This record gives sequence, C-alpha cells and structure tokens, in this order.
Amino acid sequence: MSSANKAAALIPLIVADLFELAGAFRETGEAIARTTGQTQARWQVLSAASAERKTVPQIARRLGVARQGVQRLANLLVADGSAVFEPNPDHRASPHLVLTESGRADLARLTKAAAAYHAAIARRMTGDDLAALRAGLKRLIEAAEQAAARSSREQ
Repeated sequence: MSSANKAAALIPLIVADLFELAGAFRETGEAIARTTGQTQARWQVLSAASAERKTVPQIARRLGVARQGVQRLANLLVADGSAVFEPNPDHRASPHLVLTESGRADLARLTKAAAAYHAAIARRMTGDDLAALRAGLKRLIEAAEQAAARSSREQ
C-alpha cells in the first residue's frame, strides 16, 4: 500500500475518534453547564460570541451547526439578558450578537467550572503533545475545507 493510501485509510479512523471525543466533551460539558443553570449549547454560543463581534451565521459556521439553531439560542440569550443584538454596519439584516455583563458573568462561571476538568486532562498529556495535536487538527481542518471546496467546484 502506498504512503498516500495508508494516509487516506487513517482519515475515517480519525473522524471516528473525533466524533467519540466530541461526544465525551459534549457529555461532560452538559454536566458542567447544568451546575451553572445553563446548557452546553448556550455555553457554546456564549463562548463563540465572546471574543469578537459576530453575527448568528458567523457563530453557526464557527460551531459547525445550523444557523436556525443558533438563532433560537441567540434569541433566548437576548430574552434572558445575557446578550443583545447590535447593529452590523456591514449587513443590516444580520446584527452582531454581543454579550452583556450578565452574559460575560455566566461565561466566566462556566469557564471556571470547566477548569478542573481541563486541568485533569492536561495532567495526562504534555504541553508539547497538546500543542502538536492542536497544530495537527488545524492542518486537518484546513485540508478538509480545501478538499470540500475543490469537490464543490468540480460538481
């Protein structure tokens, strides 16, 4: 088997591992979120909206989920005072979702609640291992996006 074929054969195994890992993180995330009265989905939207001004479609793309689901969660976050919609000068129909002080406090509580879990994982791996894993995942994401773009152009 050629080197390229061996590499290609690893992709479905990596995909399966990533889904397993995502499931484990999601399950633990739900448990952590419940301790603060939140849900994993709301936590993800709070986190995605926290760093820089983003629209609902941008948040959905970042999370890899449907825009409609993020819109529903964004509306709930706005209704409970955790976020507000602010005008987007680049797109009138797609405002930015911005966290309020209350939303930032919720996210800080969630982040603090997750810290012990993250520390427990980090104790089982070296910093170099984790940095290499992150770099490899970034390259894998880029390769997957490029292959998808090429595939859609060919169709």
